[in-house]
Amino acid sequence: MKRLPPLVGQVKRWLDRLGISPEGMVVAVSGGPDSLALLRALVTLRPASTAGPLIIAHLNHQLRGDESDADENFVRELHAAQTAAGHAGLELCYERIDVAAQARAEGENLESTARRIRYEWLAAVARKAGVRWIATGHTADDQAETVLHRLLRGTGLQGLRGIAARRPLDAGIEVIRPLLTVTREQVHNYLHAEGQTYRQDSSNLDLRYTRNRIRHDLLPFLTERYNPAIVSVLCRLAEQADAMYAGMEEQAQALLAQVERPRAGPLLVFDRSALAASPRHLVREVFRLAWQREGWPVGKMDFDHWDRLASVAFGETAAADLPEGIRVCGRERVVQVGSIP
Repeated sequence: MKRLPPLVGQVKRWLDRLGISPEGMVVAVSGGPDSLALLRALVTLRPASTAGPLIIAHLNHQLRGDESDADENFVRELHAAQTAAGHAGLELCYERIDVAAQARAEGENLESTARRIRYEWLAAVARKAGVRWIATGHTADDQAETVLHRLLRGTGLQGLRGIAARRPLDAGIEVIRPLLTVTREQVHNYLHAEGQTYRQDSSNLDLRYTRNRIRHDLLPFLTERYNPAIVSVLCRLAEQADAMYAGMEEQAQALLAQVERPRAGPLLVFDRSALAASPRHLVREVFRLAWQREGWPVGKMDFDHWDRLASVAFGETAAADLPEGIRVCGRERVVQVGSIP
């Protein structure tokens, strides 16, 4: 058997560890180096005879004018070249969505709107194709940048988990990140060795965005001045935080089932004495799980907000107002949480 390139070998080991076969899969391909490295690796690992398609999925967000259109054309030409090279079972799905217009109409942040639309569209592609996996090209460097970004914003243990290696997206559909152990340098070395060209997103160079300053300024500074292995260190921290958080989340789920009482109309109701008898960090997590279940704005809650909830449960504060018009009130025996009419 022909020896696999190192990056492809890493992807294979990652997939084998999770018991995932590179068939019947949607691959999010922007045209950038990370997504192209992922696609080439999956094509290489794809069984000669397979039952499921490998779908190249490209969403044109229409945020960069001609540059966005050129990315789309690049991916279409890439699919044609791969098909002409004899790679059977490769399908192409692409669409254009005016993300900026939708963000304005909804009054939402452009970046969060783009992310939501992208994953909703990828889920729709997977559902239509009847496949379970959606693969994205997040790398170890992306993981390190995410952990640093969240640290700077004051994250807790959950945020230190960084980018999940896999996560549910819809019923029967999961997002997977097979390059999460691969560095950006390894990606570029692999593409250079393969003679594969790629597109560059000019918005990734805009230093007005905190994420880009972390990528181009902070992380290189830490690598050069403090620890050349900082990316590995931050990725290992994310793995350890993920393992610790999994245990805490399980305890919080059990506590939520224990303390929740029947609703009072639209209000959630919790047993105050049971909450007050529990560890504070679990009480904060109980409320986070409730927020997530109700579809309330978890992203707009920071540590102080979660701790205000705990303060009410522990009787330190009578009530607290929270983002998006949600209010928590402590009564004699219960804590009530819900939207203000």
